[in-house]
This record gives sequence, C-alpha cells and structure tokens, in this order.
Amino acid sequence: MKQIVFIFMTFLFATTYVSAQEAASASIAVAEESFDFGDVKEAGGKISHTFVVKNDGDAPLVITRVIASCGCTTPDWTKEPIAAGKTGEVIATYDPLGRPGPFAKTISIYSNGKKGNYVLTIRGNVI
Repeated sequence: MKQIVFIFMTFLFATTYVSAQEAASASIAVAEESFDFGDVKEAGGKISHTFVVKNDGDAPLVITRVIASCGCTTPDWTKEPIAAGKTGEVIATYDPLGRPGPFAKTISIYSNGKKGNYVLTIRGNVI
C-alpha cells in the first residue's frame, strides 16, 4: 500500500512540476525578419542593421548564441536576459569589401524561447 501511495505522490508531483514549467516560458518575436540594404558601395566599408527582438513570453528570454551564415557577416546581440515584454537587439554587420554583386546572408538566433531558433536575413547588392 505504501508503494502505491508513493507512486501516486510521485506522479502528482511530476505533473504539477511539468505544468508549472509550461506556464512560464519565454517567447521570441522579431518585427522584421529580413532587411534589404539595396545598393551599397564596396569601398564604403562595413554596413550594419539592428533587428529588434522582443520577449512575448512571461519568463526571461536568453539568447544563447547567434550564428551568421558566413564569415563576411558578424553578429552582435544582447547578452543579458530580456525580461518579459521587453526588447533586445541583434546587430548584423556585413563587410562588402571584395564581394561585388548581390548577397543574401542569414543570421540564426538560438534562445530558450518557445520557438527555439529564429532566422533573420540581410540582403543587398554590392556595386
């Protein structure tokens, strides 16, 4: 009988714990998923765009890493947790030197948000 009560209490505790975990979670949202620089001059130097990331959840959003699709694009991002309802930034910097012609690069955001990862895109044409 003690074993049955123990198993029941363990099950009850586990389901309560899982429900509590699901109730509070972060959710990543980005107003613009892509940005077009248009025509940029190769000799003009590096160009950057700032994407605003919002936490639509009710727990802190932590961006664990941000990865660009190639070495010509450098990401920078808000390193501290983003509180519920607040915003952070992901800055994508592209170096057009030696890369004439059209470009399209992706920036992958990895976080503890419900969606997990998010992909942003920058594009343009180096003249």
